[in-house]
Amino acid sequence: MSRDLFVTVVVSVAVSFAATMLIINFRDSCKPALTKEQQAARERFFGPSNELPPIKKGQEMRPRW
Repeated sequence: MSRDLFVTVVVSVAVSFAATMLIINFRDSCKPALTKEQQAARERFFGPSNELPPIKKGQEMRPRW
């Protein structure tokens, strides 16, 4: 009896998790892209979206406090 209950609970949790992920992914795909004006404002505020330069050999990864 307890094994059947355990299997039922595990399956229920898996199904509910899958349904939740489907709903979240569906909502995220409906987001509109930024307009040109919004992109320009974002770039002015955060700076250009260039990648960071590569770390030079021997350069430390930790911040300077």
